[in-house]
Amino acid sequence: MLETLEMEARTEREAVVQAEDLTKVYRRGEEVVRAVDGLSFRIDEGEFVAVVGPSGAGKTTLLQLVGGMDTPTSGRLLLAGHEMSHLSDAALTRLRRDHIGFVFQHFGLLPTLSVAENVALPALFSRREARARVDALLERVGLSHRRHHRPGQLSGGEMQRVAIARALINSPRLLLADEPTGNLDTQTSERILALLQDLQRDGLTVVVVTHNEALAQAAGRRIVLRDGKMVTEG
Repeated sequence: MLETLEMEARTEREAVVQAEDLTKVYRRGEEVVRAVDGLSFRIDEGEFVAVVGPSGAGKTTLLQLVGGMDTPTSGRLLLAGHEMSHLSDAALTRLRRDHIGFVFQHFGLLPTLSVAENVALPALFSRREARARVDALLERVGLSHRRHHRPGQLSGGEMQRVAIARALINSPRLLLADEPTGNLDTQTSERILALLQDLQRDGLTVVVVTHNEALAQAAGRRIVLRDGKMVTEG
């Protein structure tokens, strides 16, 4: 009965990501690598999903496909109802900018910019007024007091919180995080996890690639990959 109710609740929510037989093939010389091999899944509005599996399973490739940073060899991929293979480069850029926030293991902050300037940068590219949004996000991640510091003056956990704030500047529907706790100690990782959970409770859809078991357990469901194939979903 409970499982039936959960399935009905999912069908009432809007799908942010839908993949049908999604495949990505690379060639290394004469070798053919099926990095992602026939994946079909759906991620609904407000879900927290962990993508897990051993190294080389295809996790990062899948995240790059979902984020529109790479194109599938075959299959269908829809983001917010838009089939990504049908979009021009300009339309795909707008879709990524307006709907997706990215967080990476190595932070990706510009060392010559202040914390506030790093957070504001994506909004400047989209010609949006960002000052009030930057203030609100720095307050949200607990770094208002660091707004004028450079990344080199911050701890690893602080840099990751800046990266999360930057990913949220354009109010995306989907947050994609590739090993967001990979370079952090246990206590700092727990703080990042708590922040991601808070964002999900506020309605953000969160997808993380992770080897961190605590982070994977906190997600509402897992997509488990091995050799590019989905071996478990749930």
